[in-house]
Amino acid sequence: MTIQRKSGLAGWYQRLHAHLMEQGKRSYEPMVRDRKQALFGSLHGTILEIGPGAGPNLAYYPQDIRWIGVEPNPHMHPYLYAEAERHAIAVELRSGSAEHLPAEDASVDVVVSTLVLCSVGNVAQTLREVRRVLKPGGRFVFVEHVAAPRGSGLRTVQNLIQPLWTPLADGCHPNRETWHDIEQAGFVDVRLEHFRLPTGPAGPHIAGTALRGA
Repeated sequence: MTIQRKSGLAGWYQRLHAHLMEQGKRSYEPMVRDRKQALFGSLHGTILEIGPGAGPNLAYYPQDIRWIGVEPNPHMHPYLYAEAERHAIAVELRSGSAEHLPAEDASVDVVVSTLVLCSVGNVAQTLREVRRVLKPGGRFVFVEHVAAPRGSGLRTVQNLIQPLWTPLADGCHPNRETWHDIEQAGFVDVRLEHFRLPTGPAGPHIAGTALRGA
């Protein structure tokens, strides 16, 4: 696969973001380790992960999976390959985006998304793509930070900082009600929980699964 590396300011920003993600997983992963182990530890078959970043989820998968990643930031790739080698998992990286996944219809068993739906350009289109590439009965597994409850003080803070937060945080929106998007995307048997981490405006989270119908 040929990767086109961006130059100038955009390339510098991508490199910095990759470094920050690699460093940030050291404090974030211990807070979500139990949930991720419960969600990812029993997955099998072909797994397509959207925006795998520096590869923190590779620590939780069984080694017999076929793993495909769609990571648009090329500066994440060295970290991801190092993590894959550490956990003895073969990885395949494909060029593409969440809104246009590089996979055939009904071709994967599981789609995984962690801390990705906050930053995609079009959440509804991304979820349509997730449903498209999943096999009938396939599973969408997610851990995402989301908006705080409406009317809460934290929601007010999220709304106030969003115009500055989004361009500085690689497109991340701290005030997206992502659970509504998932519930309205045409999946069956959507199961999710809300929980909160001590991570400031990005503290409110959801985690769960949703199935593509037959």
